[in-house]
Amino acid sequence: MRLTVNQLLKWFGGSSPSTPTKKFKIMGTNYYRIPKSKEMTERYQKLHDRVSHLDWINPSLIERNFRDIEDPKDSWSKLNPWDEFTYEANIHLGKRSSGWKFLWNWNSNKFYKTKEELFKFIRDGRVVDEYGELMDTEEFIKMALEWGQEEGWDIESYHKKNPERNVWGDRKHEEYIEGLRVSTSTDFC
Repeated sequence: MRLTVNQLLKWFGGSSPSTPTKKFKIMGTNYYRIPKSKEMTERYQKLHDRVSHLDWINPSLIERNFRDIEDPKDSWSKLNPWDEFTYEANIHLGKRSSGWKFLWNWNSNKFYKTKEELFKFIRDGRVVDEYGELMDTEEFIKMALEWGQEEGWDIESYHKKNPERNVWGDRKHEEYIEGLRVSTSTDFC
């Protein structure tokens, strides 16, 4: 559902600016970093080459579900060509929720450890939302930095304003890193 700024403000009882400029999705939205087209083309070529050279009638390989490629995450495990093709092809960046400040996924420091590294990581790929819509990387960064900054909640401000409500988490579920609201969990889509 897409609404104009005027419709959004009207729905939530706010005053309306003179000219609406953007449309927003009301619900919470997850964002992912995906590789650029060139990298996906290279991955595809590698997948094609691997599948072309598979010993597809080998009973042992079939039994292992064609898992014959070293897993970068686990030296005891193997990947099949499709697993390798999709490996880290979509990295969860964070979530935007109505009424809350943007919540970043720091991914256990695997891809970035600082705000500068995060923005470089984003710019080195593409950004897509959970609905499959591609978003300009600079527009995404701007949106994420501005989302909820004026009056958006974080867990501490929500608990202060609503002490009687039982919200899903406490202060240990988020932290601030270089001014960014970051989840301490990596599994929060």
